[in-house]
Amino acid sequence: MTQSSRSGRFVLSRFVLGAATVATGLIAGAFYVFACAVMPGLARSDDRVYVSVMRDINEVIQNPVFFLSFLGAPALTAVAAWQARGSRHRWWVWAALAASALAFLVTVVFNVPLNDDLARGGDPGALREEFEDPWVAWNVVRAVLLTVALGLLVKATGSRAARVDQWPRQATSAL
Repeated sequence: MTQSSRSGRFVLSRFVLGAATVATGLIAGAFYVFACAVMPGLARSDDRVYVSVMRDINEVIQNPVFFLSFLGAPALTAVAAWQARGSRHRWWVWAALAASALAFLVTVVFNVPLNDDLARGGDPGALREEFEDPWVAWNVVRAVLLTVALGLLVKATGSRAARVDQWPRQATSAL
């Protein structure tokens, strides 16, 4: 392998790891805001307002910008994990991938079905009773998992940065 192809792969893997970190941060932040502000604010509403607003949020959040980050975070982390094989920072990336995958699973298995149930209609009081506590709890779980994933990716980028500082000397001495 030539020096330029190694350099190109190195730059690409740094970019992917950085993109995974940013995407994970965006989604962790979105779920954090729901946990700290959106849901406590909605908790002050009457049942009809609560159900109506959550239905609106569930509808408008399904957009390309959100899905790019939501799906991009675990996908980019998976690519970064594959690219990190054999490197010192691989364990941080693989751990981040596990946390990100668990958060995705929580969303698909718990939060989305609760959203679907809320969309079906019925008495707002009964709908809220079935929805609010479990949705809030599972949202906190996925916010924590993605915050952990973000921390692990940041650690991986820091480990990677230490290696970057050494890379030019290693590459030069190999010439």
